[in-house]
Amino acid sequence: MKIFTAEQIKNWDRFTISHEPVSSIQLMERAASAVAGWISENCKNYKRLVVVCGNGNNGGDGLAIARILYLKGFDVDVFISDPKGKFSADAAVNLKRLRDVSGISVRRFNDIAEYNFDDKTVILDALFGTGLSKPLEGEYRLLVEQLNVIKNIKISIDIPSGMFADRLPESDAVILKADYTLSFQCWKRSFLHSEAGKYTGKVEVLDISLHHGYLEETPTRYFVIDDEVVEGIFRPRQEFSHKGDYGKVGMIGGSYGKIGAIVLATRSALKTGAGLTFTLAPECGYEIIQTTCPEAMFIKGGTEYVNNFGIDKDLICGIGPGLGTHPDTEKKLLEFLKSYSGPVVLDADALNIISKNKKNIERIPEKSIITPHPKEFERLFGRTGNSFERLELAKEKAKLLHIYIVLKDHHSQIVTPEGNVFYNVNGNAGLAKGGSGDILTGILASLLAQRYTEEETCLLGVWLHGKAADFAARKHSKESMLPTDVIDELGNVFKELNKEVKSF
Repeated sequence: MKIFTAEQIKNWDRFTISHEPVSSIQLMERAASAVAGWISENCKNYKRLVVVCGNGNNGGDGLAIARILYLKGFDVDVFISDPKGKFSADAAVNLKRLRDVSGISVRRFNDIAEYNFDDKTVILDALFGTGLSKPLEGEYRLLVEQLNVIKNIKISIDIPSGMFADRLPESDAVILKADYTLSFQCWKRSFLHSEAGKYTGKVEVLDISLHHGYLEETPTRYFVIDDEVVEGIFRPRQEFSHKGDYGKVGMIGGSYGKIGAIVLATRSALKTGAGLTFTLAPECGYEIIQTTCPEAMFIKGGTEYVNNFGIDKDLICGIGPGLGTHPDTEKKLLEFLKSYSGPVVLDADALNIISKNKKNIERIPEKSIITPHPKEFERLFGRTGNSFERLELAKEKAKLLHIYIVLKDHHSQIVTPEGNVFYNVNGNAGLAKGGSGDILTGILASLLAQRYTEEETCLLGVWLHGKAADFAARKHSKESMLPTDVIDELGNVFKELNKEVKSF
């Protein structure tokens, strides 16, 4: 799914109006009907709606939604700044239509303070949309502060009021904290970064049938990994095949006291389908690895830490889980990277070793995949002011080094050497545990060994990791799920993928 800027979304509306053709007020009605349909389906246990509307087109959406939901049987109260104020043309039309329906009260913002919010009331935020150009101030800032204190469920229409689509908020900005955001047609970039995304709640993208021609013709560098993307990448296992068709993967890591990390990486590589899996680890982990991962072959790489990277050249390597940073390990890793010509997957201590000297970064083989969390990224490439700046720096480094960077975050970002950015939107906070990154390293190395391209490996691998985590959270909860639970759910994800491909 493409991600467009606020200006591109506005142009998409105009393109739809001129090419369908459809009037702007009809398009507003279409958007309002989509929201009303979602609310009717998902808020059946709620009887009353409070709709706060601005004077622009987002407010016009809110006025139309209020009318439609009232006619569907909800009790609706609408709050606006000034009934005699200046509204956009389409908002004015919908205000008149609303007034033509008896039974809906229209009040001023000031009345919110005296309103009786019972536990069956839902608040709809239709104050400001993607056209907002400055932080909230005056009565709008005060209103949002009041609403944020109220405990009732809040649903923002298109974007939480006070938030920008294409930039992050100031530290002192006031933004409506929604439980749900019903976004029209596509994600906004700000939703996908922690500084702004914490205000959106659960995002639902509603299809309002904007013209498909604009979607196809308009370029962007930003995308969301959705099911359609994944189904286009995934290749089901062929019946007449053998282990040689699915590559050889070598997981390199582990040190005394950190053998569990390389076990997790090895198990996830096995579960992701590599034809042959090898684990290069120190001898102190031999019995643990052979017991927990009997399908993998063990290569001794040292006694208590890895000091020998002697592997076959036809292995695809995932390096770093539990590796440690012993001086001998550091020396041998850097020698290995200097002599190795193929792509590798680098994570954890492999990145920590490389970050000790900026010149080491040049040793990362081209087309390799690195998977830093924010602190690892900072150690590698330097500090940035926020996640937007970090992403821009990642784009610069991916292009310069010709590598793929997976920026691990709540919505992980995959940055390609061409400057494209793919956001992953599955997964959950249950992954915020030690070992989760080790699993991702194994998944990525396994896919790369199976001859997926580097870009395909990143997109499919990060999606698989998140999807398995969602399955694990449903079964165990975010609090109690373990990285091993995520590995165990990979099989169920592949089952679902195979069903989707066959049905297609």
